[in-house]
Amino acid sequence: MNLTVFHRAPATFVRSVELNVLDLTAMTTFYREIIGLEILDKKDGRVELAAGGKTPLLVLRTSETVHPKHPRRTGLYHFALLLPSRADLGTAVRHLSRHGIPIGAADHLVSEAVYLEDPEGNGIEIYRDLPPDQWKWDGAEVRMATEPLDLPAVLAAADAKWEGMPPDTVMGHIHLHVSDLEEARRFYGDGLGFKVVSHYPQALFMSDSGYHHHIGLNTWNGKGVLPQGPDSAGLAAFTVVFPNDTTRSAAAGRLRSLGWEPSGAGDRMTVSDPSGNRILLA
Repeated sequence: MNLTVFHRAPATFVRSVELNVLDLTAMTTFYREIIGLEILDKKDGRVELAAGGKTPLLVLRTSETVHPKHPRRTGLYHFALLLPSRADLGTAVRHLSRHGIPIGAADHLVSEAVYLEDPEGNGIEIYRDLPPDQWKWDGAEVRMATEPLDLPAVLAAADAKWEGMPPDTVMGHIHLHVSDLEEARRFYGDGLGFKVVSHYPQALFMSDSGYHHHIGLNTWNGKGVLPQGPDSAGLAAFTVVFPNDTTRSAAAGRLRSLGWEPSGAGDRMTVSDPSGNRILLA
């Protein structure tokens, strides 16, 4: 099964992430040379980065008002780049190792993942999915865990020279720090339409179309913590794509009925979740 089916219509999915950055030049260099994305467009303090396509996966932007992140606030925990295969993951891990990049690693039962941070402390996951027929479901919930990753086996699978992120790389999911799990569940579930597919201590994972998760939510920074604010370095916004305008309009209507008012129209429609995380509804 082509795993990108979970990241295109008829699924609702996360397409791209925007970061406020303090040093646009250094961050662009990191995401090009270490992460392996390529520049799509660059102008007016904004750089769009992709993986062999015309759709940005990551947007970096800066201004004179951007300030360092406050500790223990809501915002980005990590964004996750999904690679097509274990061989691609092995090639990426070998590349990171050669550049001396510290990583964490985990086997999540549904995926194999490595974790790192960019120069400004934004969390990044790079992972590959196991085939969906190997995922184990208990009713409506998928079994996930954090087990040691067999890194030697992942590295042994690497079969190509590093040439950057593979063209079929997509934004697999986003994981957010939030201030209240139940409010976040109402927003992303009752509002945007994602379903809860897994519970962790102080965390929820939500998805559409039977994926293991498109959205991760946690209160590991504390319940009731404050938002970072619009001029903080870190997460500026992320884009959620709906299958069509009808489903997007329906989601906007549900959000309004719950007390969250999207602004704008068409592909300029935006809304902030209860923790201040800004979302573009595409």
